[in-house]
Amino acid sequence: MSATGTVTASSHELGDFSDAVARAYFPHRLLVKGRASGPADLRAVDLGPVRLARIGWGSEVSVESDHPGAWAVNVPRSGVLEAQIGAHHVLSLDGQATVCPPNEETRMTRWSADCSIVGMRVDRDYLVEEVAALVGLHTDRLPAQLDLRTDGGRAWIGLLGSIGTEALRNPSLARDQRVARRLAATLTAALVAASFPDEPGCGTIRPRIVSRVVEAMEADPARDWTAADLAREAGVGIRRLQQGFQRYLGSTPTQELLTIRLARVHGDLLAGRGDTVAEVATRWGFAHLGRFAASYRERYGVAPSDSLRSR
Repeated sequence: MSATGTVTASSHELGDFSDAVARAYFPHRLLVKGRASGPADLRAVDLGPVRLARIGWGSEVSVESDHPGAWAVNVPRSGVLEAQIGAHHVLSLDGQATVCPPNEETRMTRWSADCSIVGMRVDRDYLVEEVAALVGLHTDRLPAQLDLRTDGGRAWIGLLGSIGTEALRNPSLARDQRVARRLAATLTAALVAASFPDEPGCGTIRPRIVSRVVEAMEADPARDWTAADLAREAGVGIRRLQQGFQRYLGSTPTQELLTIRLARVHGDLLAGRGDTVAEVATRWGFAHLGRFAASYRERYGVAPSDSLRSR
């Protein structure tokens, strides 16, 4: 597909128009839910691993697609875009973007007649590579919705509009593969920045890397966690995970797991949830009771048996 001009169709021609959208953006199943209130409109440009499209159906419709092999990030510039993405219900208005993952059934249950979207399709493998290169995350997950009122969101939507407009005005840009790839890389970098924003004071290490691992350890402290297990939870390498913990928490993943386990034991001893110290310590993953007792005393200033007796 090369850069195209405007495609229009009236409501009784939406079958042909739907075929054009499928070729330009994504294959889908269309259900027309209301009478036409205006012409359908499609403008699209191909930048290799990225495609841009502006789509308005002119009628209220629902659209189903599993977005084979690529992400779709859809920004309603008017009207309402309501979707069911797996277990997530996403309602997007102007200033928000609905993010549809590849190879997963998505139902746009309400695409209002006055809703015109600006969409960016980005190949899954290309985005995975860019996320890894730009933020050090080995993941194919994005948030289900983007807030375009953030600095990163505004930067991305601004580029999406300007690059899309210029590429449609000058089709030779898309025909030059080197230029098209540069434009695709610029847009994708902005999308990644909007999807994985920096947190204050954390430099290039994303706190979400740390938060994801802490949440996993909090959910199952007794599990026999290995460094590889924790790195897989974060979607990064072991060394990068350790750097993130050191920069953000001033500790290591092992030290944080110890803190979580000690807190669980402390709470259970004080609440009387257990007859012996050994029973409670074993419940929360401590296999060596001598080392456990030393760590407990260091943290709480008393022996665990004292906490048990004080209940």
